[in-house]
Parts: sequence; C-alpha cells; structure tokens
Amino acid sequence: MIKKLLVTLLMSMSAAAAMAVPFGSQSVLVIEDATGKILLEKNPNQVVSIASLTKLMTAMVVLDARQNMNELIAIDERDVDIVKHSTSRVPVGGVISRQDVLTLALMSSDNRAAAALGRTFPGGVVAFKSAVRAKVAALGMTQTVIEEPTGLSPNNKSTASDLVKMARAAAAYSEITRITTESSDTINISGREVEYRNTNRLVGAKGWEIGLSKTGYTEEAGRCLIMKIKSAGKNATLVLLNAKASSARIVDALSIRRFIAGDEAPAPVIARARTRQRVTQPVIVLASAARAPVLKTSLRSHGRHQPRVVAVAKAAPPAKARFASRVKLKQNKPVIHVHRRA
Repeated sequence: MIKKLLVTLLMSMSAAAAMAVPFGSQSVLVIEDATGKILLEKNPNQVVSIASLTKLMTAMVVLDARQNMNELIAIDERDVDIVKHSTSRVPVGGVISRQDVLTLALMSSDNRAAAALGRTFPGGVVAFKSAVRAKVAALGMTQTVIEEPTGLSPNNKSTASDLVKMARAAAAYSEITRITTESSDTINISGREVEYRNTNRLVGAKGWEIGLSKTGYTEEAGRCLIMKIKSAGKNATLVLLNAKASSARIVDALSIRRFIAGDEAPAPVIARARTRQRVTQPVIVLASAARAPVLKTSLRSHGRHQPRVVAVAKAAPPAKARFASRVKLKQNKPVIHVHRRA
C-alpha cells in the first residue's frame, strides 16, 4: 500500500513539473541519468513517427557488425530519397569511406549516407532490417518499429519512453557520442574536401555541455530531438517529439536545461515583428536595399502560414516609402531554404 502511494506521489510530482514547464513538443521525456528518475514528461508513451532519430539505431547496428570502417563506399541511385525527395550534398557516384558515411548520417543527418549504410550492411538490406529488429528487442523497446535506416518512412515509429532507452544505449558507443557532438567536420568525397555542419545548432553553443545529440524532421514527425546534457552538475537525457517548428524545439531544450539547473527564470522570447497586433505569420523585414532579408518568426505561427514580406523605409514620405519597398523587394528577393532532413 505504501509503495503504491509513493509511486502515485512521484507520478503526480512529475506531472506537476511538466505543467509548470510549458512545452511546444507533443511528447517530452527527461530522465536524470544517475537515478533514472523522471524529471519531466508529457505524453511519454504516445507512439509517433521519429524521422531521423532512426539514424542512432542505424549507427549502433552498423557498429555492432564490426565492418571495415575504412572501406570505400560508392553512393548510387539506390541511396537517393524517392519517398520525401529530400536534398543531399552527397553526390551520386561519390566515393566515401564507411567511417565518413557514418559521420554524414549522424552529424549532418544525410539520408543518402544512412541508406548506403543499410545497403552495404553484411547480407544487404534484409539482414540490416533483421539486425535492427533484434536490437530493438534487446533494448526492450516494445513500442518501436523501424522499417528502414533513414527515418524518411512515417512507419518508423516509437515513443519518448522507448527512445530514452535507445539514447542510453547509443551513448555507450564512443564513436556515436564523438560524431554527434562535433559542430562540424570536413569530409573527403572522391578527393574533394567538403565541410558539413551538425544539424543541432546547440552543439558547440556557449553554455551547453552535450554528450549525445540527434535531430529529426519529417512532416509526419515534426521537429524531434534527442540529447544527453549536463546542467548544474546533473546529467540528463531528454527526448522531444513533434515540435511544430525548430524554434519551439530549441525553446523546449532551453526550458529543460533551466529546470534541471533549478533556474526559474522565464523562457527567452524569440524576436517578433514590431506590431501591436498579434503576430501569426513569419515576417521578413527588409531594412535597406543593400541589406539581406532578416527572417523573424513567431512561436504562434506553428509553421501553418506562409511568410509575408514587409518593407521598412527610413523616415521617408509614405509615397516614397511605397516606391522604395517595391524596389527593395525586387532587389532583395527573400530565399527560403527547405531542409527536409532534420
């Protein structure tokens, strides 16, 4: 009876803590590494698509196979994304060592790289899938299904609770922790040096101690993030699933770090358009004809609206300002890059 009361009390405390820290992510789970205690949770057992978080599982299975990491792999048409048609800076025909292919899959979340790892697995794709199923079962991830190595398939699904288990296992691989915590790396592709950056912009950021990192994004999965962090001397694992925007994912991570540190300061405010009305759309402000567009987003937009363009004139008469804005829009066409990988 007392044991049941203690369990109920702990669950209520965790729920109260989650209510005290508002999240933009659909599912959230934060575990204290030293004790396994749940610090924060929100829908931890909801099954959702996990996008490129899949690549942590891909990396573990590949490393378990103990393949020659110096072996050269040729990227071919079979590695091209025909599901989401995501872009890649890894060219078809490029020849890369398996070690660098692993780096591209984890750090830069490249889908062609992840597909190549699965394709060149001993026994091919069929054997890769079998190895993944065995790994999932061994880790006790009972609510997890992974059908392919990239995370592009919406059928790759899991829960925050299961993904904490995957993060804990991945952190035991020194190669995975090293790669995922590098802010950038230069990869040799067919004799050409190409620089790639980490998809998690918190890696390398001031004040962040990160021991493991992996981002994910598809339309079905939203913005996802797995990290192992250290804050105020405490180590914790966090899983964020289905945030509607990258900014929401970052704000959630910041809020979690402050919560772990015991800092009750309010969450930072993302820059918003200067207007007295409620902003529900991203706003691109053109300050001058020589200045590049600056993208300001609102957390309330949730990615549902297209950006609208506002030209700001410098103390000029209304008529002149309108003319100037047309010129600026012509000279400074804002370019929005769509990143499908993560």
